[in-house]
Amino acid sequence: MDLRDYLRVLSRRWRAITLLALLGTGVGVLTPHTVTPEYQAGTEIFVSVREGTDTLRLAQGNVFTQARVQSYAEVAASPLVTRHVVRTLRLDMTPTQLSHRISATTQPDTVLIRLTVTDTRPERAARISNAVADRFADVVRTLESPGDAETSPVRLTVTQPASVPSAPSSPRPAVNLAIGLMAGLVLGAGLAVARESMDRSVRSLKALTELLAGFGGPPVLGGITHDPRAVRHPVAVRDDMHGLRAEGYRRLRTSLRFVDVDQPPKVIAVTSPLPREGKTSVAINLAAALAETGASVCLVDTDLRRPSTARTLGLVRDAGLTTVLIGQAEVHQVLQSAGSFSVLTSGSVPPNPTELLGSAQLRAVLRSLAEKFDHVVVDTAPVLPVADASVIASAVDGYLLVVRASRTSRDQVGATLRTLERVGAAVLGTVLNMTSSKDEGGAYGYAYEYRPQRQTTSRFSMRLGGRRVPSAGSAPLLPTPGGEPDVQATDTEEALDGEPRPVTAERSPQR
Repeated sequence: MDLRDYLRVLSRRWRAITLLALLGTGVGVLTPHTVTPEYQAGTEIFVSVREGTDTLRLAQGNVFTQARVQSYAEVAASPLVTRHVVRTLRLDMTPTQLSHRISATTQPDTVLIRLTVTDTRPERAARISNAVADRFADVVRTLESPGDAETSPVRLTVTQPASVPSAPSSPRPAVNLAIGLMAGLVLGAGLAVARESMDRSVRSLKALTELLAGFGGPPVLGGITHDPRAVRHPVAVRDDMHGLRAEGYRRLRTSLRFVDVDQPPKVIAVTSPLPREGKTSVAINLAAALAETGASVCLVDTDLRRPSTARTLGLVRDAGLTTVLIGQAEVHQVLQSAGSFSVLTSGSVPPNPTELLGSAQLRAVLRSLAEKFDHVVVDTAPVLPVADASVIASAVDGYLLVVRASRTSRDQVGATLRTLERVGAAVLGTVLNMTSSKDEGGAYGYAYEYRPQRQTTSRFSMRLGGRRVPSAGSAPLLPTPGGEPDVQATDTEEALDGEPRPVTAERSPQR
């Protein structure tokens, strides 16, 4: 994955990233209210050597103290210091507990030691810090005193005693808020990338094309964008004829014409690897798109386990294909109209769908429909769960495989192609259903902008022969008194955007 792929993943998973960022921010806001505040009081100590009057001795003493000051800092939290402070101040803690609250730091190339004490009460923190500094100075002087000397050559001076802190050192609301926000963003981005890496589904036309190229499989004939209104408006070319879904089905219709120019497929089976991938919707809209060209089309529902064509189109469910297969009716008696195309619904659900679909009766029905109609679109059951779609391979010219974006896995696509290959079925191509307009680039945005625009009436009018003539879109003139009515002439004017628009002009008869 390159940088663009990562950015695409983050933009696609922005909801999860935003949710985790908000959760992290919430944790950062609530943390100060659940943690006991702590205060820090610090004391600064200067280390020097008593002996030395000339420059050389002073320099040697300075080097000595710099070499020893780090060792002194380690003594600050030792039991020699903490036991005395606990006993003197009568603290309700052990020397070991106090040592965990003391920190000593040294500044490089200096002889300064910074003692810091952390406590839950600011006054006690300052008192303990000053007591630790006094005891620390005594302990160091004792450690550095020779056995026969009364005074130590090392002198520790408190240059900055501890004062009562005015604000807690922790928690800090602003810092916690920033940490929570950053942690949420990092966690969200990490989870998004991890899910993307583990996601085996086909997400885009590019991914489907690369997958099929690896299998040496059929071409990708197009993609159908997801439209949440599809449930209420199942036939896109009729309910939203200039929408993205309708244009997608028209592109699919055009691509099917180029699959086999010498022997164009006439009976096309529409299937999918698994249920709920939109194969019935594709079959219905493909039939409508083919009928849009003026061809006669029949849609046949051969999904005898979970038929949905009749319910989707609002047709009669009880009489259909199964009625014909068992000899209770002729095909023409149970055909129904869905507007621009005919429909042979599934009929009653039989107990043996695979046997019915593999019968010679079904092949005879499809053959008779192929003789009567220009195109026959067959909605079949999914391939992987049952064998219903495979048994009709000899009765159709080819299969159109529907792959649902972000749901159908790569393994399922490969298993479906292998299953159809084993029965000798010809796969005409694949279509990626329910794609996201963001995943497929600018083609969808262009299709949206290319919708026909509603014409507006110009506020200007033409004058012919000295009479006022309304421009295109205005109401026609009434007949002139005592004469023949005006004759309307229609012409075409090229608009500025290159699209033709009708212009109506009226001419008066010359007298």
